[in-house]
Amino acid sequence: MSSPASTPSRRSSRRGRVTPTQSLRSEESRSSPSGRRRGEDSSTGELLPMPTSPGADLQSPAAQNALFSSPPQMHSSAIPLEFDVSSPLTYGTPSSRVEGTPRSGVRGTPMRQRPDLGSARKGLQVDLQSDGAAAEDTVASEQSLGQKLVIWGTDVNVATCKEHFQRFLQCFTDPLAKEEENVGIDITQPLYMQRLGEINITGEPFLNVNCEHIKSFGKNLYRQLISYPQEVIPTFDMAVNEIFFDRYPDSILEHQIQVRPFNALKTKSMRNLNPEDIDQLITISGMVIRTSQLIPEMQEAFFQCQVCAHTTRVEMDRGRIAEPCTCVHCHTTHSMALIHNRSLFSDKQMIKLQESPEDMPAGQTPHTVVLFAHNDLVDKVQPGDRVNVTGIYRAVPIRVNPRVSNVKSVYKTHIDVIHYRKTDAKRLHGLDEEAEQKLFSEKRVKLLKELSRKPDIYERLASALAPSIYEHEDIKKGILLQLFGGTRKDFSHTGRGKFRAEINILLCGDPGTSKSQLLQYVYNLVPRGQYTSGKGSSAVGLTAYVMKDPETRQLVLQTGALVLSDNGICCIDEFDKMNESTRSVLHEVMEQQTLSIAKAGIICQLNARTSVLAAANPIESQWNPKKTTIENIQLPHTLLSRFDLIFLMLDPQDEAYDRRLAHHLVSLYYQSEEQVEQEFLDMAVLKDYIAYAHSTIMPRLSEEASQALIEAYVNMRKIGSSRGMVSAYPRQLESLIRLAEAHAKVRFSDKVEAIDVEEAKRLHREALKQSATDPRTGIVDISILTTGLSLPLTLALALWTYLFLLQVCHCH
Repeated sequence: MSSPASTPSRRSSRRGRVTPTQSLRSEESRSSPSGRRRGEDSSTGELLPMPTSPGADLQSPAAQNALFSSPPQMHSSAIPLEFDVSSPLTYGTPSSRVEGTPRSGVRGTPMRQRPDLGSARKGLQVDLQSDGAAAEDTVASEQSLGQKLVIWGTDVNVATCKEHFQRFLQCFTDPLAKEEENVGIDITQPLYMQRLGEINITGEPFLNVNCEHIKSFGKNLYRQLISYPQEVIPTFDMAVNEIFFDRYPDSILEHQIQVRPFNALKTKSMRNLNPEDIDQLITISGMVIRTSQLIPEMQEAFFQCQVCAHTTRVEMDRGRIAEPCTCVHCHTTHSMALIHNRSLFSDKQMIKLQESPEDMPAGQTPHTVVLFAHNDLVDKVQPGDRVNVTGIYRAVPIRVNPRVSNVKSVYKTHIDVIHYRKTDAKRLHGLDEEAEQKLFSEKRVKLLKELSRKPDIYERLASALAPSIYEHEDIKKGILLQLFGGTRKDFSHTGRGKFRAEINILLCGDPGTSKSQLLQYVYNLVPRGQYTSGKGSSAVGLTAYVMKDPETRQLVLQTGALVLSDNGICCIDEFDKMNESTRSVLHEVMEQQTLSIAKAGIICQLNARTSVLAAANPIESQWNPKKTTIENIQLPHTLLSRFDLIFLMLDPQDEAYDRRLAHHLVSLYYQSEEQVEQEFLDMAVLKDYIAYAHSTIMPRLSEEASQALIEAYVNMRKIGSSRGMVSAYPRQLESLIRLAEAHAKVRFSDKVEAIDVEEAKRLHREALKQSATDPRTGIVDISILTTGLSLPLTLALALWTYLFLLQVCHCH
């Protein structure tokens, strides 16, 4: 091994080196980007040789001699060298660097990303099988001098780090693990060895490692992971692959196992990120607001000489492909041409993450941060998802001109994603996960099924919904059925079209009757919920608008609240205060579940399979019982007819009711800890119950239920026809079907039975009694919601029009 005195003095080097800690400490004077550059010699100002991670090209013996002497106590059962054990780490978006650009000597973007096993070239690796007693003597002599081999610019010793992580994998148990996060795991046995067994069965070569577990096992290992992730994570990859293929030698994977750490305790808010976090492992949370298309990123370029047809491959180095100027075979200058179809590319995606509302200070606008995902992490999140992102915080220079090597002093930051985590303890589980059932253990599923057999499960779940709001039991039951939803049916292949499964509900009534609280409760419960207000919403804010992408300068479509809440619930408060142009966009969304856009040359149709939960106040600030619903809230009947349930939330002038309500409100302020804990448990059960029903229960109409629905619809029509009015339309029948399917989901039943139809009829009838009753006659008249006028008024208007026309004709 070469001594520190023989270190080359070039500004950059393709290969890093491992030096004794004593010499490293004398030269190491690191600082944050706000101070002197890390890796710069304090006496001369020269940049030290470029560091490298264990994923660098260490295959050749010359490189090994320049970098490592034989690590002590290495396992002899290493993976064969022809197998790729390097770490195809997807965090490394190489920076576009020109020669002479200052770069950190400690951290920074690695020279290349984790290569895929299927590529035409071997992966970069560390030779784990060092030979000869001479190397062992060298290590022994260096250890006798108190020296320790580390990666240049860090305190990471590859052998020690790998040994500690292997011991962590083989020994760590988590007795406090949550049941839903460790389905099928024996908590008395090593956790991650069981995870490796799952990888052997499923064939998915990814190991998610909780950073909290690493910290509880070894604080120094955790510190190294946070401070030097691009050096430590490839070492973790080598350790995992060595253990896995020793344990399962016959296993065949798509590529080597990649370690994905998450839950870094250095969790930060977006607005608190600063230069001290650059090149460190961080975890942030937020909501995805925009994702780009798949971007191909060249990893290896294939050049061919146009004179002699000689070919050569050039790998990406820090974000740049160095085009050969001269052919090494015929020595012709400027004859090399790039052959795209023989070059190697990787997938890349740009994601914009917005700050969560709970992380925002009062009176501040949300911050955003740019994420870059690679390979298997592409298309794992969609706009509207709330995620915790673990990755490496990067800073790259901005070029003044793409053709000039000068860069600005201001750097642009982004995060290279290593791990996504979509689970949120305060919300329902995501409804679009492929492995939704994996969230529940057999014990949990058994508990939920036992709960579904209770005769009062419907009432118990409704009482667990917004327990702080007094009474309004039927409204809570309607919202509960909205959370479950019906069964989505698609008969497009037979020409019968699609039938929506989402239930729309409108709450209207006196101010101060907890309408907005119900909306906020549902918004905080569902995973893809959006909350907006009538006055603060525009038509493009609800649907989509065209903007210029700051990166590509192209026109792109930015989705609004209705599209972001696809497969969720959109809560719209102050529904009556929306202007007409804003409300008009809801007609297509609430019935066809799509959103058609034709703007700035962009013509498309977006999915908006969202349930709408709206709240409206009367125009007179107090509900007038002498007026109809449309006259009180001034909403068009074409929009009201699209709501499955319309409830009135009135404030009755009754002393007994006032006393009960006041007692309930006062009791909220002196609840004991036992009562609060009981409510929390009920909330957890409600959350799991709805998520499990969404993922597994798809009820279909039985013959008995079909006949009951037909009889209910015919009877509704018969009641109106006897009085010369229309009391039901086909939309009411479809609403009954959706409500009955949702009630069957509550019972965990695969068939809709007569009991489900009866509850759907009762709930629908109660809603109509409140919203469609003619105040002049006291009779339910569905024409109020469908035409805007009751039948007597329609007849009177027709008679008045007839007399007016008759008078006009008589005058002429």
